[in-house]
Amino acid sequence: MFLIKTQLFMNSTAISIERTLTIGGDLTVNRMGYGAMRITGKGIWGPPKDEDEALGVLKRAVELGVNFIDTADSYGPHISEELIAKALYPYPADLIIATKGGLLRTGPDAWPINAKPDHLRKALEGSLKRLKLEQIDLYQLHRIDPIVPAEQSFEFLQKAQQEGKIKHIGLSEVNIDTIKHAQEFFSVVSVQNMYSVDNRKWEPVLQYCKAHNIAFIPWFPLNAGNVASQDKLRQIAQKHDATVHQVALYWLLNHCENILLIPGTSSIAHLEENMQAPSLELSEDDIRVLNSIAAQ
Repeated sequence: MFLIKTQLFMNSTAISIERTLTIGGDLTVNRMGYGAMRITGKGIWGPPKDEDEALGVLKRAVELGVNFIDTADSYGPHISEELIAKALYPYPADLIIATKGGLLRTGPDAWPINAKPDHLRKALEGSLKRLKLEQIDLYQLHRIDPIVPAEQSFEFLQKAQQEGKIKHIGLSEVNIDTIKHAQEFFSVVSVQNMYSVDNRKWEPVLQYCKAHNIAFIPWFPLNAGNVASQDKLRQIAQKHDATVHQVALYWLLNHCENILLIPGTSSIAHLEENMQAPSLELSEDDIRVLNSIAAQ
């Protein structure tokens, strides 16, 4: 379950945004997290072009108050997890590192699904080793495997949790029926689906998660291919001397209190820019304009 904590951002328009939420009853995190996919090489493959910059991004994120970092064994593969440990281990006491398993990597931008128990076992053991952890606080099934009965994947995660290798379990890119099915095996504390102001396909899942105390972690928080929505976002951004990304992130924080953001970047400057998003002073009229963007 998640619990909304203290109020953080209140501006002159009287719109307020909550600072934190608590995942699974005991993982309290700032709602502005960081996604560590893009600290790898091109195509999310191999090492970064500038390792020092990648390490600097991770360190700066923590300095700016990030205490939730999202990664996966498939980012690199393995590179993202290795860089997190290199930059931040021994970890701050309040830092939560969530990772995922269930995808293979056969090359740049190639993501075959494999959620067979034997692969998940190797992925989990590898993540524990690379991150230098005895237990993963939040382990997420990266995808449901269309050729593997979901029960097999869920049973593995259930057993790994019972063994103490995983504290809490989440799912990625799933519908409501799949969440309900997984809940027969373990408590689902997070769902990570593609979602943004201009891509609301998973709105019913978001609302289900809110109603059932499940954190919702949107990935790809800006659908840059939607030209009409970009125009509206750009108008709001120009009005407030902000970037389109900042406006999109602000909308997500304001839209639903169980949303936990993980914007990713390989640039310290872009990271710092993203982290300023909650400080925007959007009006209720601005929010109405953004709400009018049609779901895709």
